[in-house]
Amino acid sequence: MNLRDLQYVLAVADLGHFGRAAEACHVSQPTLSGQILKLEEELGVRIFERVGRTIRVTPVGDQILAQARRAVSAADDITVLARASRDPLAGPLRLGVIPTLAPYLMPFVLPLAAEALPAAPLMLYEDLTANLLTALAEGRLEAAILASHPGDARLTEHLLFDEPFWVVLPPGHALADKASIRAEDLDPKALLLLADGHCLRDQALAFCGHPDRANSAGADIRATSLETLLHLTAANYGITLIPRLAVGNELGLIGRLVARPLDGPRHFRRVRLVHRANTPREHALALLAGMIRDGVPEGVERLEG
Repeated sequence: MNLRDLQYVLAVADLGHFGRAAEACHVSQPTLSGQILKLEEELGVRIFERVGRTIRVTPVGDQILAQARRAVSAADDITVLARASRDPLAGPLRLGVIPTLAPYLMPFVLPLAAEALPAAPLMLYEDLTANLLTALAEGRLEAAILASHPGDARLTEHLLFDEPFWVVLPPGHALADKASIRAEDLDPKALLLLADGHCLRDQALAFCGHPDRANSAGADIRATSLETLLHLTAANYGITLIPRLAVGNELGLIGRLVARPLDGPRHFRRVRLVHRANTPREHALALLAGMIRDGVPEGVERLEG
């Protein structure tokens, strides 16, 4: 068994196809398939089930893959550590960003990062919080920009900014004349929400209560994007909450909607840059955190550290 064989196994699991995995690993398909078969024979178990053109990971294969990711990540960390000792600001930074932040924050951050860290280009991965945390723990990302506490002792964070929430209303709504809106003024049954897995959904429910959806027209709405929620709001199907950075971008596209700040002492989300506590790229990530604070637009409260 060697790291190369583990990389082959991970490529097949991630891509779900031997041919694409071989291409990604820059080897022929017979070479990759043969090495995986030898590894399975050495271990005495099947990692993959091959049913026609379908590839499934076996139950024991799931456990092997988890260990393989840790081993490959540890080997990668050795390489990164050696490179960082020569130049801590050299080498790509794989950065995860949640979908409700990426379109609104990264256009401001990317030009600053390209200028200040020319030898450490950002490679962006947009995904849900849980998936980004898994990728961080497995070493597939150097850092992630999240809006919730990581809750993992292996991870540490740089606080970036507090982003307030705004209420978005359809034209002519009874609350549209208010300069700001309190959470208790909102009808939870009218609240349009993102699908499970989005931290913004959990935060909205925390602010406005858990609605009884049994008799709600919007009971089955679980959108996967802010844009969908806003179009539904414009169609007078309900109301929604969006973070401050999205207000100008999205409302300008959809039009006619009314946006008002959500009043209250804790009606915001805290955005942070999260990374593994033992990362050899700490210096580069600390610089990146500072650039994000400097680059974030007006309307949020920048934080220290």
